[in-house]
Amino acid sequence: MTHMAWQNLITRDLLKDLAGTKAFQRGEECFFSGAVERLLVSSGKITAKVVGSEAYRVQLWEVEDDLGFDCSCPRAGDGYFCKHAVAVGLAWLAQSSGAMPGRKGRELWREIRQYLSGQPVDVLVDLLMDVSQRDDRLFKSLSLKAERSLGGDGVEAFRHAIDEATRTGGFVDWREAADFASAIGQVADSLAELLKPDSAATLVELTEYAIERVEQSLEEVDDSNGEVGAVVYRMGELHFDACRMARPDPEALAERLFRLETTLPFKLPKFDPLSYQEVLGKEGLRRYRELAEAEWGKIKPGDRAGGFDYHRSNITRLMENLVEATGDVEELVAIKSRDLSTSHRYLDIAETLAEAKQMDKALEWAERGLTAFPDRPDNRLRDFLVAAYLKRKRFDEGLRLTWVQFEEHPGFDTYKKLHGVASQIGDWPVQRERALKLLAETIQREASETTRWKPQSSAPNYSRRVEIALWEADLDAAWTAVQQGVCDISLMIELAGGLEPSRPDDALKLYRRVVPPIVEETNNAAYAQAIGLIRRIGKLMTARKETEEFSNYLAELRVRFKPKRNFIKLLDDVVLSVRREKNP
Repeated sequence: MTHMAWQNLITRDLLKDLAGTKAFQRGEECFFSGAVERLLVSSGKITAKVVGSEAYRVQLWEVEDDLGFDCSCPRAGDGYFCKHAVAVGLAWLAQSSGAMPGRKGRELWREIRQYLSGQPVDVLVDLLMDVSQRDDRLFKSLSLKAERSLGGDGVEAFRHAIDEATRTGGFVDWREAADFASAIGQVADSLAELLKPDSAATLVELTEYAIERVEQSLEEVDDSNGEVGAVVYRMGELHFDACRMARPDPEALAERLFRLETTLPFKLPKFDPLSYQEVLGKEGLRRYRELAEAEWGKIKPGDRAGGFDYHRSNITRLMENLVEATGDVEELVAIKSRDLSTSHRYLDIAETLAEAKQMDKALEWAERGLTAFPDRPDNRLRDFLVAAYLKRKRFDEGLRLTWVQFEEHPGFDTYKKLHGVASQIGDWPVQRERALKLLAETIQREASETTRWKPQSSAPNYSRRVEIALWEADLDAAWTAVQQGVCDISLMIELAGGLEPSRPDDALKLYRRVVPPIVEETNNAAYAQAIGLIRRIGKLMTARKETEEFSNYLAELRVRFKPKRNFIKLLDDVVLSVRREKNP
């Protein structure tokens, strides 16, 4: 997001509305006490740490023109906009204006610049020394610059900084991962300064070392938010740019790239030959392929009993990429056919041959795959065959395979497949009646079934039937189905929207039916969704001259959900709107 977009999204009034007066005041106290640390705007998110009796990780982001939030504190876990989120929002506002409370940012920064410009060098040095003792990021940056200024290449200092930044000291959970990523990011910032002709070769060496160290450390890091991964990707880009600038020996580079591509545990940056083709040239590509073929020769053919072999999969992928670049389809099929352990492997070969316009061979491989895995079919393989059969006017075979899928999983997706095939051969009305009959029987059977985890029969779930009816724009069928049992809330909302113009009574019934279970979800997003539906209810009832009835409905909701304070706060806004309309 741009700075202006954030400014439009985050305001003091909005933070107060989201948190409530009490939580907002506590958030202000957190902010003014200096509890917000490591404020960062990156990848469309504002992240920070708020330190009090405990340290909490906070994130703010934009979601459909609203402010999304997350905090590791228990209150945020219950769905409330907590004081820590308020503190981070206020910190961003202060930082974006460059001002402390009561001061205008531009004036403050101008005063600071004027002051520094008038100081002698020794005073500025003392200031930097003082700040670097308290700012670890500045200290590390300055120490690396100082090392290089002494005439050496700084390799040992960089290696030490990399080692220190990637040392985990045990498992790093997701709450601590941002700090871990920040430390590595500091090193990456310093490494980026080496992207110059006279130091690019050094940068190649150091980025390779850093990427290996980070990937090894990631085995002890919960990087759920991807912050460490983002730094590694950046290092990969630095490595590629440094290779383009330094032009290292192509064969030696090929050997290192092959080792990295085949040994790194997570392979976040790619070191495959095609990505580095520009730098490797013919000699480097030849050497890379020699290494890949030597390793490929050690790989045994894959089979179903052997299970997944990560190393074999990785070498196979490398060989496929190398051969694809040559355009030799027969060799590519030969490589792919070394592993026929899943039906998808047959599909992969069939698609490769189809792209090469060898349709007879493609169909043969697809049929072999279907025969080889009768108990573990792959619907993608079936779909490939259906398309091939229809193209050859083998309509009965195409329809039969599509019906197999629908019988296994009667639902919306397989119904659409059946519609597509049956319509193409001109037999949809008959197939539709048969499909809907099977779906109705399935819904009743599933409701009556009992298991260890479902000891009693349940109300039939008509979500699939409603979804199909909505797709077919059959509001009557959808309305009938939704009355016969339970249904997914989102489908009922969609149906209510379709019923509004012609059947407002039925639309109102559906809206009023879905509001309570949405509120019971107890989180701010659910509350906002419920309020939106309540406003639609109000619009419909007002059009019917039922303003008083709508007021009574709001009063009922207020009594029923009184303990849910965040919802009641939003509901009160609706009540105020109604009062204003009554008394403009």
